[in-house]
Amino acid sequence: MFTMFKTIGDQFANFKIIRRMAKYDDRATYQSHYLGLAWEFLNPLIQIGIYYLVFGVALKRGDPMPGIPYLPWMVVGIAPWLYMNKTTLDASSSIYRQVGLVSKMKFPVNVLPSIKIYGNLYSFWTMIAFGIFLMFLNGIWPSLAWFQFIYYFGCMIVLMYSLGILNATVSILIRDWHITLQSVLRMLFYMSGVLFNFTTSNFPAVFVRLLELNPFYYVLNGMRESLLNRGWIWQQPNITLTIVFWLFNLVAILLGTYLYNKFRSNFVDLI
Repeated sequence: MFTMFKTIGDQFANFKIIRRMAKYDDRATYQSHYLGLAWEFLNPLIQIGIYYLVFGVALKRGDPMPGIPYLPWMVVGIAPWLYMNKTTLDASSSIYRQVGLVSKMKFPVNVLPSIKIYGNLYSFWTMIAFGIFLMFLNGIWPSLAWFQFIYYFGCMIVLMYSLGILNATVSILIRDWHITLQSVLRMLFYMSGVLFNFTTSNFPAVFVRLLELNPFYYVLNGMRESLLNRGWIWQQPNITLTIVFWLFNLVAILLGTYLYNKFRSNFVDLI
């Protein structure tokens, strides 16, 4: 437990370093591209266009929520998914890719996942702004429920770091882990309610309850319900899912910080 609080404290103590390195990392990634950082926003927009044409037009999903058109519903949900998917993969390889550099200097290695978490937020906010724009076009206006978005945003950041420190450490110990994680995330894409609302589909009730335990679903569905004015945190089944979500994060960050502190002195040798 002490190592967990110390690791969390390192993130706040080194926030300026995290912010500076995240900006440098983004520029370095796209410095040889003609459009530069614009690809941070073009890539998710292209994906949104493809998914809308396939699921919203070709398959005619209709309105997944009563009175809510498919496009704003999809964008508000796919924005956190694209962020969480990319950040989970980036964070899982963050220590592996940089440990050789930071091993030569005094540097808190446990902030490397946070650099990816911070750096990927630019495209996330752009997608959320696009989703809100679509909501306004369809007559969906702000309400008090929007304040819940702040809570779910905090949930997303906590989830990303819990998984980040765990996956980044395991990826060094088990070299196949990053590839396995890619396959798991592809499966979770269809099990997180990103493109269709399985709670209003003909799925068995027991199967729906199991799908709702997915922490990715908890975040993106919570953001949807907040911005689309469809629910409150303390309502059932949200309160039960909230308890499960925070227990999952607690286990992930405890295990992640334990493994990190146990093997960090051997990272260079393991690589």
